[in-house]
Amino acid sequence: MQTGRKMRTAQKIFISFVCVMACILFYQYTLSRARYISQDLDHANGELELPPLYVITPTYRRPQWLPELTRLGYTLKHVPNLFWLVVEDAPKPSPIVTQLLKKLNIPFEHLAAQMPQKYRKMKSKPRGVSNRLRALEWIKANATEGVLYFADDDNTYDVDIFTEMRFTKKVSMWPVGLVGKLGVSSPVVKNGTIIGFYDGWNGGRKYPVDMAGFAVNIPFFLSRKNATMPYKAGYEEDGFLRSLELGGLHEIEVLASNCTKILTWHTQTRKYTPGTPVDMKKYNNTNVVKLNEFVI
Repeated sequence: MQTGRKMRTAQKIFISFVCVMACILFYQYTLSRARYISQDLDHANGELELPPLYVITPTYRRPQWLPELTRLGYTLKHVPNLFWLVVEDAPKPSPIVTQLLKKLNIPFEHLAAQMPQKYRKMKSKPRGVSNRLRALEWIKANATEGVLYFADDDNTYDVDIFTEMRFTKKVSMWPVGLVGKLGVSSPVVKNGTIIGFYDGWNGGRKYPVDMAGFAVNIPFFLSRKNATMPYKAGYEEDGFLRSLELGGLHEIEVLASNCTKILTWHTQTRKYTPGTPVDMKKYNNTNVVKLNEFVI
């Protein structure tokens, strides 16, 4: 009898021990899980608190079209709270570009805005103006806060520049590498203030800067009812910045360590001539036909 009681007592103690350990482990798991959820929420809230960036990319059909959009897209994927406005110089958006944008999984709007015919006849065509104007129309109709930036698809970007431009109050500027005969286009900065511009071609411009070298606060842009971009090759940036009616160079914020670093590069992919048309007699019903859609 005593032996039986001892066994039952031992079993009760063992069961009690197991229950206590299970409770402890469950409690630790719950605390750990709560910590991870809290960290995720903190991270998400941190992103939500960041002012949105609206990146405007004009593009057009050419052999290096998809490779350049792919390269830029995988850079932008590293930037939180970003919205990508991709605007084609075409009658309507191309399905192959829409497919790429969906794959990249960046919040985007895919638009089209064809250059007016009268400008297509010019020797120096104002490329990208119709695209950018269409994107600015979209911003006027859909955005209320954040910063806008013109990011051409043939440039190279250090992700740090997106971090720096995000809190632009009016207009911010920084250097762009591989531009013109001087090799760089940049504001000239002294004691933290812009006193002029360093660029290989002035052309009578008030703001001789590259399109990749400035960002604009959206509420400030929306307050400038006459803000626009001219159809004038070489004067697109200058015309747009003039239309913002800044009170002087002192209102422009200086980024990239007082313009001592280059975080954007006007790399430009070399031009490719269109490939030889596919010999349909030889390659019909093969993968070559499909591949030709990607290389234009």
